[in-house]
Amino acid sequence: MAQQDSNISRIATIQLNCGLAKPGASLASFGIDMPRFCREFNDKTKDQKDEVNPVPVTVKIVAFKNKDFQFTIKTPPTTFLIKRTLKIEKGSANAKLTKVATLTKEQITEIAKIKMPDLNAYALEAAIKIVAGTAKNMGIEVSE
Repeated sequence: MAQQDSNISRIATIQLNCGLAKPGASLASFGIDMPRFCREFNDKTKDQKDEVNPVPVTVKIVAFKNKDFQFTIKTPPTTFLIKRTLKIEKGSANAKLTKVATLTKEQITEIAKIKMPDLNAYALEAAIKIVAGTAKNMGIEVSE
């Protein structure tokens, strides 16, 4: 980190839509320069911006006492990527009884490749198992 740890006022994680961050209540409690944060965040995520179906990402913000900040952008949630791939609104209300779609091995592999930097997995095969587990919990069948 560029700043010393003693200058950190807060570390937090929030979820924002790519290219659509605005100053507001979700950022007010950090004590940072909100317009500058929004400008920098929107610039970094403008290639993923989608007005119709906003892409949510998790953002880790380190706020410093002098109102400066650093932030790290994670990949979109696995559930979002699955729903976007299958073009469905939501998963099943009862995943064990009602199946809403089927996800192929190729689709799972593509999602796992996107999520790999943020998953607790060293190998792609482990990431594929994590994504498949998420899909099953959403009431989505996984084809082999």
